[in-house]
Amino acid sequence: MKLFSFIPNTFTLLNLFFGCIAVVHGIYGDLKSLAFFVVLGLICDFFDGFFARLFKVDSKFGIQLDSLSDLVTFGMTSSIVMLNLIGNSSFVLNNSSHSLISLTPYLAFIITLASSYRLAKFNINSINTEFVGLPTPANAILIVFIPVFFEQINKLHYLENIFFLISIIIISSYLLVCDLKMFSLKLKNLKFKENRLVFVFIALSIVLFLTFKMAAFPLTILLYIFINLFRIKI
Repeated sequence: MKLFSFIPNTFTLLNLFFGCIAVVHGIYGDLKSLAFFVVLGLICDFFDGFFARLFKVDSKFGIQLDSLSDLVTFGMTSSIVMLNLIGNSSFVLNNSSHSLISLTPYLAFIITLASSYRLAKFNINSINTEFVGLPTPANAILIVFIPVFFEQINKLHYLENIFFLISIIIISSYLLVCDLKMFSLKLKNLKFKENRLVFVFIALSIVLFLTFKMAAFPLTILLYIFINLFRIKI
């Protein structure tokens, strides 16, 4: 299997490559293309772990490389989306001459900081069947598809509300670093009793995608969060 040991890291580097392209599109304000390349990065992120387990080539190097890639593809891109949205909000545009208010968009990078903290914490923790805090890929899907969601439901004015946008940053960053245990989507078997949360989540997610199409991406992450919040109360 050593012959195939390079495959997981190749997918990890592809993840980083697509993340870099997403960042460039974000800098130019093309958030739809950014979201597209984040999805490509997400696919590569899935396959690097899949092939690492398949070929049993898990390594400390691969873990670190994966986290560094995730920080760009999922952490930085999320911040750039929020940077664009806050920078184009009516509050910032109408008060751009005020020096402090003009710095408001940089609050978006709190998400990158929280993502970095979350990834570092993940790396030093022992392997567990559950996540602690919201995974960075899930957080990125929640953030980068927010414009798509509000455009589809014709509520783009929400994206001009500075308080709404800052609230997203705060909540998102908290979910990344909190100690809330969240179930993993990796199935060890197909028994419903042992994987009922995963099966329920998948079934409801399919319904959301059939109903909302691309706008369902952030809704599925909200569903994932709420299922985990509900789980701790039962």
